[in-house]
Amino acid sequence: MIAVSSLAYTYPKGKSISFQDTVINQGAHWLLLGESGSGKTTLLHLIGGLLKSQQGKIEVNGTDITQLSEVALDRFRGKHYGFIFQRNHLISALSVKKNLLMAPFMAGLPQSEQRVEEVIKELGLTEKKDVNVKSLSQGQAQRVAIARAVINRPSVIIADEPTSALDDRNCDRVIDLLLQTSTQNNATLVVATHDQRLKSKIKNQLQLTAP
Repeated sequence: MIAVSSLAYTYPKGKSISFQDTVINQGAHWLLLGESGSGKTTLLHLIGGLLKSQQGKIEVNGTDITQLSEVALDRFRGKHYGFIFQRNHLISALSVKKNLLMAPFMAGLPQSEQRVEEVIKELGLTEKKDVNVKSLSQGQAQRVAIARAVINRPSVIIADEPTSALDDRNCDRVIDLLLQTSTQNNATLVVATHDQRLKSKIKNQLQLTAP
């Protein structure tokens, strides 16, 4: 579960933004919508512990992440979160399989080739597992990014503009895969986007407005 209360953030240039109190139940799927400057990416990064808030409380699975030290927050992210961004940030020198094995390694968790095989199969990547990621299509690389996000069985999946650069067919495929994999893992899915195509896919929506 994610609970946000009395949350505010001040940008380096002095602009401040406040967010409404919100509760997102475990396993739910949510969209964060809003025009540029409304703070949807900021809120997503605050929820994901990628930004530190100056005011308010963000409770994730019973832990107020605003009170964690940087070291503790790193460990908490590695254990509880999977992140998907518009850019995949895959390691281009490695194969698909080795990219996925890096996720538990970076989180300080045991590496499991069996788990990698399971996720690769779920996302239709079995034939690509030993291929260098540089040779993948955009859609295939996005599936690898999703696989990396769920490999550690996170309770929260954070996706920031995952479909904005995709055509309609690949947009549908990526969001359907996100919904499927989050449901299989009972993971809470939070997607920040301005992509109006996703409104019909995810019914829970938080509309943000620019201050």
